[in-house]
Amino acid sequence: MGTHYKGSKKEMLALDSYIKLMRAADTINSVVNLSLSKFGLTESQFNVLDALYHLGPLSQKQLGYKLLKSGGNITMVIDNLEKDAYVERRRGKEDRRIFFVHLTKKGGKKLEGILPELVNFITNEINRISKTEQVEFQRLCKKIGIRKQ
Repeated sequence: MGTHYKGSKKEMLALDSYIKLMRAADTINSVVNLSLSKFGLTESQFNVLDALYHLGPLSQKQLGYKLLKSGGNITMVIDNLEKDAYVERRRGKEDRRIFFVHLTKKGGKKLEGILPELVNFITNEINRISKTEQVEFQRLCKKIGIRKQ
């Protein structure tokens, strides 16, 4: 179902495109979130573990920026991960006002236990479109996602 908004053709096409993009993302996100809940994690918690796993220690501010989360939200997510000993905060050596978030061994093992199932699911979902379509989809998403200031 597309938009019922009665605007110009350009507006209706843009809204229909947006609706389809959001529905596709919601479809995949709902199953990913269900899978993550089996592992006792939220999407935000998984994203923090994943970022630290691949990028190494980051400040809370850097994590919030990378994950598009507010300062208060990222603090709560890190608090909960720290309670489960998946991450730990360490003061910066050069600037002791800054805390860096480090992935613990337990956090790394948790992520490594989740990734294969998640990658398999995402691969199956995305492979419903051809390799050529995936490349074009990535190009289009990048074009929309990069905003010129």
